[in-house]
Amino acid sequence: MSMSRRAVLGAALGGAVAATAGLPAAGAQAASPVLNLPAAAASAASTAAWRLKWSPSARTDGLGAFETVEDDRAHSHPAGHPHIFATGDDWRFTIHTVDRDTSTDRQRQEVTGLRTGANSYLEWTEGQTWRITYSMYIPSTLKATTTFTHIMQMKQPGAGSSPIVVQSLRRDGGGKQTIELRLATDDILVGSADLDPLHDRWTDVDFQIKVGNGSAGSVRWILKSGSTTVVDRSRSGVDTFLADRVRPKWGIYRSLGDTSGSLQDTYLLLTNLRGYQLA
Repeated sequence: MSMSRRAVLGAALGGAVAATAGLPAAGAQAASPVLNLPAAAASAASTAAWRLKWSPSARTDGLGAFETVEDDRAHSHPAGHPHIFATGDDWRFTIHTVDRDTSTDRQRQEVTGLRTGANSYLEWTEGQTWRITYSMYIPSTLKATTTFTHIMQMKQPGAGSSPIVVQSLRRDGGGKQTIELRLATDDILVGSADLDPLHDRWTDVDFQIKVGNGSAGSVRWILKSGSTTVVDRSRSGVDTFLADRVRPKWGIYRSLGDTSGSLQDTYLLLTNLRGYQLA
Protein backbone atom coordinates (compact mmCIF):
# COMPACT_ATOMS: atom_id res chain seq x y z
CA MET A 1 0.00 0.00 0.00
CA SER A 2 1.36 3.39 -0.96
CA MET A 3 2.12 6.00 1.65
CA SER A 4 -0.76 8.10 0.32
CA ARG A 5 -3.12 5.15 0.80
CA ARG A 6 -1.87 4.71 4.40
CA ALA A 7 -2.48 8.39 5.07
CA VAL A 8 -6.00 8.23 3.65
CA LEU A 9 -6.77 5.17 5.77
CA GLY A 10 -5.53 6.87 8.92
CA ALA A 11 -7.55 9.97 8.18
CA ALA A 12 -10.66 7.90 7.47
CA LEU A 13 -10.51 6.36 10.92
CA GLY A 14 -10.41 9.86 12.36
CA GLY A 15 -9.03 10.26 15.86
CA ALA A 16 -9.34 6.56 16.55
CA VAL A 17 -6.17 5.51 14.72
CA ALA A 18 -3.06 7.48 13.86
CA ALA A 19 -2.29 7.66 10.15
CA THR A 20 1.34 6.61 10.23
CA ALA A 21 1.51 3.66 12.58
CA GLY A 22 -2.02 2.53 13.37
CA LEU A 23 -1.71 3.83 16.95
CA PRO A 24 -4.53 5.67 18.70
CA ALA A 25 -4.14 9.42 18.31
CA ALA A 26 -3.87 11.74 21.28
CA GLY A 27 -7.29 12.32 22.76
CA ALA A 28 -8.73 9.18 21.13
CA GLN A 29 -10.21 8.05 24.43
CA ALA A 30 -12.60 10.98 24.48
CA ALA A 31 -13.55 10.56 20.83
CA SER A 32 -14.02 6.78 21.11
CA PRO A 33 -15.86 5.77 24.29
CA VAL A 34 -14.94 2.40 25.80
CA LEU A 35 -17.89 0.30 24.65
CA ASN A 36 -20.57 2.15 26.62
CA LEU A 37 -19.32 0.90 29.97
CA PRO A 38 -21.36 1.76 33.07
CA ALA A 39 -20.34 5.04 34.69
CA ALA A 40 -18.17 3.48 37.40
CA ALA A 41 -16.37 1.24 34.95
CA ALA A 42 -15.98 4.08 32.46
CA SER A 43 -14.39 6.23 35.15
CA ALA A 44 -11.98 3.45 36.04
CA ALA A 45 -11.14 3.02 32.38
CA SER A 46 -10.60 6.72 31.75
CA THR A 47 -6.85 6.34 32.15
CA ALA A 48 -6.74 3.15 30.08
CA ALA A 49 -5.36 3.13 26.57
CA TRP A 50 -5.40 0.93 23.50
CA ARG A 51 -2.09 -0.92 23.22
CA LEU A 52 -0.99 -2.07 19.78
CA LYS A 53 -0.46 -5.84 19.94
CA TRP A 54 -0.57 -6.94 16.31
CA SER A 55 0.46 -5.09 13.13
CA PRO A 56 1.26 -7.57 10.36
CA SER A 57 2.31 -6.69 6.83
CA ALA A 58 0.99 -8.66 3.87
CA ARG A 59 4.18 -7.86 1.98
CA THR A 60 6.60 -9.18 4.63
CA ASP A 61 4.51 -11.55 6.79
CA GLY A 62 2.19 -12.99 4.15
CA LEU A 63 -0.10 -15.69 5.55
CA GLY A 64 2.23 -15.98 8.53
CA ALA A 65 0.20 -13.12 10.00
CA PHE A 66 -2.55 -15.57 10.96
CA GLU A 67 -2.92 -18.42 13.42
CA THR A 68 -4.43 -20.77 10.80
CA VAL A 69 -5.31 -20.66 7.09
CA GLU A 70 -8.40 -22.48 5.80
CA ASP A 71 -7.73 -22.59 2.06
CA ASP A 72 -10.06 -25.11 0.40
CA ARG A 73 -9.83 -27.45 3.36
CA ALA A 74 -12.02 -30.01 1.52
CA HIS A 75 -9.64 -29.98 -1.51
CA SER A 76 -12.64 -29.33 -3.75
CA HIS A 77 -10.87 -27.08 -6.28
CA PRO A 78 -7.11 -27.75 -6.53
CA ALA A 79 -6.93 -25.87 -9.83
CA GLY A 80 -7.91 -22.69 -8.00
CA HIS A 81 -5.17 -22.97 -5.39
CA PRO A 82 -4.11 -20.79 -3.69
CA HIS A 83 -7.42 -19.19 -2.89
CA ILE A 84 -5.88 -17.10 -0.09
CA PHE A 85 -2.63 -15.24 -0.60
CA ALA A 86 -0.77 -11.96 -0.09
CA THR A 87 -0.52 -9.63 -3.05
CA GLY A 88 1.51 -6.48 -2.46
CA ASP A 89 0.18 -4.88 0.72
CA ASP A 90 -3.13 -6.73 0.62
CA TRP A 91 -4.44 -10.14 1.58
CA ARG A 92 -6.73 -11.62 -1.09
CA PHE A 93 -9.48 -14.18 -0.54
CA THR A 94 -10.69 -15.69 -3.82
CA ILE A 95 -13.80 -17.85 -4.04
CA HIS A 96 -15.25 -19.69 -7.04
CA THR A 97 -18.72 -21.06 -7.54
CA VAL A 98 -17.25 -24.58 -7.72
CA ASP A 99 -15.54 -24.33 -4.32
CA ARG A 100 -16.99 -26.48 -1.55
CA ASP A 101 -16.31 -26.68 2.17
CA THR A 102 -16.24 -29.92 4.15
CA SER A 103 -19.97 -29.26 4.61
CA THR A 104 -20.93 -29.30 0.94
CA ASP A 105 -23.86 -26.87 1.26
CA ARG A 106 -21.43 -23.98 1.79
CA GLN A 107 -18.12 -22.41 0.79
CA ARG A 108 -15.26 -21.22 2.99
CA GLN A 109 -11.95 -19.46 2.34
CA GLU A 110 -10.88 -17.94 5.67
CA VAL A 111 -7.98 -17.18 7.98
CA THR A 112 -8.11 -17.18 11.77
CA GLY A 113 -6.33 -15.57 14.67
CA LEU A 114 -3.58 -13.03 15.26
CA ARG A 115 -0.14 -14.62 15.02
CA THR A 116 2.75 -12.82 16.72
CA GLY A 117 5.55 -15.35 16.16
CA ALA A 118 6.32 -18.78 14.77
CA ASN A 119 4.76 -20.46 17.81
CA SER A 120 2.71 -17.68 19.37
CA TYR A 121 -0.59 -15.91 18.80
CA LEU A 122 -2.84 -13.58 20.75
CA GLU A 123 -5.56 -15.11 22.90
CA TRP A 124 -8.73 -13.14 23.63
CA THR A 125 -10.08 -14.35 26.98
CA GLU A 126 -12.99 -13.53 29.25
CA GLY A 127 -12.83 -10.06 30.77
CA GLN A 128 -10.47 -8.63 28.15
CA THR A 129 -11.33 -5.85 25.68
CA TRP A 130 -9.94 -5.95 22.14
CA ARG A 131 -10.08 -3.82 19.04
CA ILE A 132 -9.41 -4.61 15.39
CA THR A 133 -9.00 -2.00 12.65
CA TYR A 134 -8.46 -2.67 8.96
CA SER A 135 -9.53 -1.68 5.47
CA MET A 136 -11.52 -3.95 3.16
CA TYR A 137 -12.28 -3.83 -0.55
CA ILE A 138 -15.59 -5.43 -1.53
CA PRO A 139 -15.94 -5.76 -5.33
CA SER A 140 -19.38 -5.60 -6.93
CA THR A 141 -19.07 -9.33 -7.67
CA LEU A 142 -19.20 -10.05 -3.92
CA LYS A 143 -22.91 -9.63 -3.43
CA ALA A 144 -25.22 -9.94 -0.47
CA THR A 145 -27.24 -13.14 -0.40
CA THR A 146 -30.56 -14.36 0.95
CA THR A 147 -28.69 -16.88 3.10
CA PHE A 148 -25.50 -16.25 5.04
CA THR A 149 -22.41 -14.60 3.57
CA HIS A 150 -19.97 -13.77 6.37
CA ILE A 151 -16.80 -11.74 5.81
CA MET A 152 -15.70 -11.56 9.46
CA GLN A 153 -16.52 -13.79 12.40
CA MET A 154 -15.68 -14.02 16.09
CA LYS A 155 -15.70 -17.66 17.20
CA GLN A 156 -14.58 -20.04 19.89
CA PRO A 157 -11.82 -22.16 18.34
CA GLY A 158 -12.59 -25.80 17.72
CA ALA A 159 -14.67 -27.94 15.42
CA GLY A 160 -18.41 -27.39 15.59
CA SER A 161 -18.32 -24.18 17.63
CA SER A 162 -20.95 -21.57 16.85
CA PRO A 163 -20.13 -18.01 15.79
CA ILE A 164 -20.37 -15.33 18.45
CA VAL A 165 -20.31 -12.22 16.21
CA VAL A 166 -20.65 -12.05 12.42
CA GLN A 167 -20.13 -9.24 9.92
CA SER A 168 -22.26 -10.29 6.97
CA LEU A 169 -23.58 -9.32 3.55
CA ARG A 170 -27.33 -9.87 3.67
CA ARG A 171 -30.05 -9.35 1.08
CA ASP A 172 -33.33 -8.36 2.73
CA GLY A 173 -36.80 -9.48 1.71
CA GLY A 174 -37.08 -6.66 -0.80
CA GLY A 175 -33.79 -7.47 -2.48
CA LYS A 176 -31.81 -4.62 -0.91
CA GLN A 177 -28.13 -5.42 -0.26
CA THR A 178 -26.85 -4.59 3.22
CA ILE A 179 -23.78 -5.11 5.36
CA GLU A 180 -24.53 -5.87 8.99
CA LEU A 181 -23.04 -6.83 12.32
CA ARG A 182 -24.98 -9.38 14.32
CA LEU A 183 -24.48 -11.10 17.67
CA ALA A 184 -25.10 -14.62 16.46
CA THR A 185 -25.51 -16.28 19.87
CA ASP A 186 -28.73 -14.39 20.64
CA ASP A 187 -29.49 -13.21 17.07
CA ILE A 188 -29.15 -9.52 17.97
CA LEU A 189 -28.66 -7.04 15.13
CA VAL A 190 -26.09 -4.43 16.21
CA GLY A 191 -26.30 -2.33 13.04
CA SER A 192 -26.51 -2.36 9.25
CA ALA A 193 -25.84 -0.14 6.24
CA ASP A 194 -26.43 -0.13 2.48
CA LEU A 195 -23.87 -2.29 0.71
CA ASP A 196 -24.18 -0.85 -2.80
CA PRO A 197 -22.28 2.42 -2.02
CA LEU A 198 -19.42 0.36 -0.55
CA HIS A 199 -18.89 -1.80 -3.60
CA ASP A 200 -15.67 -1.33 -5.60
CA ARG A 201 -14.01 0.90 -3.02
CA TRP A 202 -12.08 0.67 0.23
CA THR A 203 -14.06 0.74 3.47
CA ASP A 204 -12.44 1.13 6.90
CA VAL A 205 -13.54 -1.09 9.77
CA ASP A 206 -13.16 -0.44 13.50
CA PHE A 207 -14.50 -3.33 15.59
CA GLN A 208 -14.31 -3.45 19.39
CA ILE A 209 -15.34 -6.26 21.72
CA LYS A 210 -15.38 -6.77 25.46
CA VAL A 211 -15.24 -10.53 25.96
CA GLY A 212 -17.92 -11.26 28.55
CA ASN A 213 -20.21 -14.13 29.48
CA GLY A 214 -23.97 -13.74 29.86
CA SER A 215 -24.60 -9.98 29.92
CA ALA A 216 -21.00 -8.92 30.61
CA GLY A 217 -19.99 -8.38 26.97
CA SER A 218 -20.04 -5.36 24.67
CA VAL A 219 -19.34 -4.58 21.02
CA ARG A 220 -18.87 -1.49 18.91
CA TRP A 221 -18.84 -1.48 15.09
CA ILE A 222 -17.74 1.46 12.95
CA LEU A 223 -17.55 1.62 9.16
CA LYS A 224 -16.06 4.60 7.33
CA SER A 225 -15.92 5.34 3.63
CA GLY A 226 -13.37 8.08 3.06
CA SER A 227 -14.20 10.77 5.61
CA THR A 228 -17.83 9.65 5.93
CA THR A 229 -18.99 7.55 8.86
CA VAL A 230 -21.30 4.96 7.35
CA VAL A 231 -22.32 3.29 10.61
CA ASP A 232 -21.32 3.58 14.27
CA ARG A 233 -23.29 1.25 16.52
CA SER A 234 -22.68 -0.20 19.97
CA ARG A 235 -24.35 -2.84 22.07
CA SER A 236 -23.66 -3.59 25.73
CA GLY A 237 -25.05 -6.11 28.21
CA VAL A 238 -24.64 -8.95 25.72
CA ASP A 239 -23.02 -12.38 25.58
CA THR A 240 -19.70 -12.41 23.69
CA PHE A 241 -18.13 -15.53 25.18
CA LEU A 242 -18.84 -19.25 24.85
CA ALA A 243 -15.79 -21.01 26.31
CA ASP A 244 -11.99 -21.07 26.12
CA ARG A 245 -11.37 -17.88 24.10
CA VAL A 246 -12.59 -15.72 21.22
CA ARG A 247 -10.75 -15.87 17.89
CA PRO A 248 -11.34 -13.55 14.89
CA LYS A 249 -11.79 -14.92 11.37
CA TRP A 250 -11.71 -13.12 8.03
CA GLY A 251 -12.49 -14.17 4.48
CA ILE A 252 -15.55 -15.39 2.62
CA TYR A 253 -17.85 -17.95 4.20
CA ARG A 254 -21.15 -18.32 2.40
CA SER A 255 -24.10 -20.66 1.97
CA LEU A 256 -24.99 -22.15 -1.40
CA GLY A 257 -28.67 -21.80 -0.55
CA ASP A 258 -28.99 -18.28 -1.97
CA THR A 259 -32.19 -17.79 -3.99
CA SER A 260 -31.34 -14.44 -5.60
CA GLY A 261 -28.76 -15.65 -8.14
CA SER A 262 -26.04 -13.61 -6.44
CA LEU A 263 -23.34 -16.28 -6.20
CA GLN A 264 -20.46 -15.83 -8.62
CA ASP A 265 -16.68 -16.01 -8.73
CA THR A 266 -15.39 -13.17 -6.58
CA TYR A 267 -12.83 -12.05 -3.99
CA LEU A 268 -12.25 -9.87 -0.92
CA LEU A 269 -9.20 -7.72 -0.14
CA LEU A 270 -7.98 -6.75 3.33
CA THR A 271 -5.12 -4.45 4.27
CA ASN A 272 -3.59 -2.59 7.22
CA LEU A 273 -4.81 -5.05 9.86
CA ARG A 274 -4.16 -3.86 13.42
CA GLY A 275 -5.02 -5.41 16.77
CA TYR A 276 -5.18 -3.55 20.09
CA GLN A 277 -5.91 -4.51 23.67
CA LEU A 278 -7.37 -2.13 26.22
CA ALA A 279 -4.83 -1.87 29.00
